[in-house]
Amino acid sequence: MSAEFSILPEALEAFGARTAIVLGSGLNSFADSLDIEAAIPYDAIPGLPASRVPGHAGAFALARVHGHPLLLARGRAHLYEGWNAREVTAGIRLLHRIGVHRVLLTNAAGTLNPAFPPGQWMMLTDHLNLTGTSPLLGVPNFIDLSDAYSARLREIFRQAATEARIPLHEGVYASLSGPQYETPAEVRMLRTLGADVVGMSTVLETIQARALGLEVAAFSCLTNWAAGIADGTLSHDAVMDTGQGAARMLIEIFDRALPRMIAA
Repeated sequence: MSAEFSILPEALEAFGARTAIVLGSGLNSFADSLDIEAAIPYDAIPGLPASRVPGHAGAFALARVHGHPLLLARGRAHLYEGWNAREVTAGIRLLHRIGVHRVLLTNAAGTLNPAFPPGQWMMLTDHLNLTGTSPLLGVPNFIDLSDAYSARLREIFRQAATEARIPLHEGVYASLSGPQYETPAEVRMLRTLGADVVGMSTVLETIQARALGLEVAAFSCLTNWAAGIADGTLSHDAVMDTGQGAARMLIEIFDRALPRMIAA
């Protein structure tokens, strides 16, 4: 037993979920579309940091999809709140501790790709870790990230999006520490490096999950054009508003994909 989470709520351990979804900014309406059996606040679990950012509920929700248990992490901690890389990935280690096998990460991101407009979704095929840190610091854990985002899961979600006739782009996510949004010069740099979208989460969670052997898929809600690509200013309120609207599309994709994935 890990000393990090030696005390856990009985309901969380007994639920038996093998699949978990981490919900990013403005995406909590996804949880509202499901029948929730129970909710467990993060602050009820010693050692688990809770986000202080608006739009992150800070609780686990226990739900079922076609009879299969599904765990929802409603919100996450971020580097820009002052947590370190180990702290922001504590939730992933907890999921592994209770027997989760696969994790679906969602986030809100700015789009750098003119072909990926705001209000739509991108499924991650790869990432750029530009945070300057890693949850694996301190040990020689040389994990292979050549297939960080599961090809098997991506195919399931690709088929579900096609059936639902919902655009689901695929591309590269760049993760920075934030909390400030990127400058136009930084956006030009990111595009040169091959990024399609940019955000402030997800990548460290992916690294931790893969180090523990969890299967990972990740999705970016394209909430805004990145700086310099279109006119206008950026705000967290606008990010949450777009996320809440786009969540309906993700709900339809997940409704088709989750039963196939969970039953596999």
